[in-house]
Amino acid sequence: MKEIRIHGRGGQGAVTTSQLLAIAAFHDGKRAQAFPAFGVERRGAPVQAFTRISETEIKTRQQVYEPDYVIVLDASLCASVDVAEGIKKKGLIIVNSDKDAKELGLNGKNYTAHTINVTKAALDLIGKPFVNTGIIGAFAGLTKELSLSALEKAIDERFEGKAEVAEKNKQVIRLLYNQCGEIGKCKIKK
Repeated sequence: MKEIRIHGRGGQGAVTTSQLLAIAAFHDGKRAQAFPAFGVERRGAPVQAFTRISETEIKTRQQVYEPDYVIVLDASLCASVDVAEGIKKKGLIIVNSDKDAKELGLNGKNYTAHTINVTKAALDLIGKPFVNTGIIGAFAGLTKELSLSALEKAIDERFEGKAEVAEKNKQVIRLLYNQCGEIGKCKIKK
């Protein structure tokens, strides 16, 4: 089983990110869970969401305390939240940022951290800074935990009846999936 913790700010789509990952896992024939963890936070406050992906039945129902992967939608959270907390040895952190991981304080010895400017890709292709769909493309490209076709099916489901919106989101996913997957690290910066 692979466990993913997603850090974002209220309104950025952390919950949708976790749901899209779970839906894509389902389309790849896997089992999945997706759930948020937040209270009365307002828009802009730090939030977390979680996804579990497994080849077999998932019996645990608690928060993810020791993730294999961490996805950070807003790099400013690295200054106020320990996004690497509990990450498993040889874990992976993916941050939406135009800065290097070391500049964000992510230079742990037990994990690898990649940064990619998902915001730029979203602005270029969608026209708005919606980073949640792009970051799942980067995640899948780097980890190979999910297929590109499964991600595209998840987008079609999420944006049913909105073909133009779905296609723009799929373009961002394809770009980041391919760029992160081809070189084993994400390349888009500025």
